[in-house]
Formats: sequence, structure tokens, C-alpha cells
Amino acid sequence: MSEVSVTRLLVLRHGESEWNALGRWQGQADPPLTELGMRQAVAAADQLGSFDAIWASSLQRAAHTAAIISELLGIGPVVVDDGLIEAGFGPWQGLTIHEIEEGWPGYLAGHRRPDDAEQPATIVERASTAFARIADSTRGGEVLVVSHAGLIRTLRRALDAPDMRFTNLGGCWFYVFDDGTVAAGEPVQLVDPTTFGDTL
Repeated sequence: MSEVSVTRLLVLRHGESEWNALGRWQGQADPPLTELGMRQAVAAADQLGSFDAIWASSLQRAAHTAAIISELLGIGPVVVDDGLIEAGFGPWQGLTIHEIEEGWPGYLAGHRRPDDAEQPATIVERASTAFARIADSTRGGEVLVVSHAGLIRTLRRALDAPDMRFTNLGGCWFYVFDDGTVAAGEPVQLVDPTTFGDTL
């Protein structure tokens, strides 16, 4: 009987983007990192050990964060995957929380999305499929993945893990088993928000 392997993924939120700094919901819009976001990536790299590979969302705020960490750790190149991009929030993209509350009262508190948003089941399916691709390429290894808070939270809720907010360069471990099953692990915070600022 063959031994079951588990691939460990440390999935992190990207560094601060220009829209983070403005308090605007990004979704699948593609604003770049700020200077602070780049410094956060450098600080995070100082907290990390070695990984077998580094993957990232194709949105530039995640791919750039991963590229900075990859260069500092000497691991790479970064593998970019569209399955790791942020949830699509339709008409909310570019709006502040205040503007969303005004237009869609109670939606945020109830984890509801506008009609044109990507549905949670779709997000979970594409994220799980991306995780399976990562596991297939690095069976039984440890992989750093730079993605987005919305994707991480949606997947954790689907896996009955406690919901929590993730600041820049925060995230959690996920475990991918040989049969494709995914389990959520412990949270990780690599950058102190009181030192580097904290953006939504």
C-alpha cells in the first residue's frame, strides 16, 4: 500500500496595492503595489524559510509580491495561475466600503454579494482546481502561494474553518491530499500591521 502524501501550501495575501491604500474594493481589477506593499513583501521574505516552489495569482499585486519574495529567497521562477485570482465582485469593484453599504445595505455583514459577482461555489471550484495543479507539480512538498484575501476567506468558509480577516502578507496553510481533498490549516501573519500599516 502506497504512502499518502500531503502537499502543504502557505497561501498569503499580497502586499498593499494602490487601491488598498485608497480603501477601494479590488476584486479582479488590477492596480499595482504601493511602495509600502513592496516593503511588506521584503519584510515577509525575512520571516520565511525555504519552499519547493512559489506560485501566484496573475493579478499584478500578487505576482509582484511573489516575485520580490522569490528573488530574496532564491526560489523560482514564480508560476502564475489564473485560478488563484481574487473573487470577482462585479459592481463593487472600485468602490469603498461606505459606498457599498450605501448601495447594498447589509450585504457585507451577511456575506452576500451583488448579482453580477462571482459566486462562492465558483471561487471554491477554481481555487481547489488550482491547488490540485500545484500539488501535482510538487507532490508532498511545501509551496508558497501569493493570492488574495477574498479567495482565502471564501475557501476557508467552504471548508468550515473559522472566518477571519487577513491583512497584507497574512494568510494560512492549506493541505492538499492525493485524492484532491483540501483542508484548511493554521493562520499565519508575516508582517506586523502596526509597523507597516493595515489596509483592506
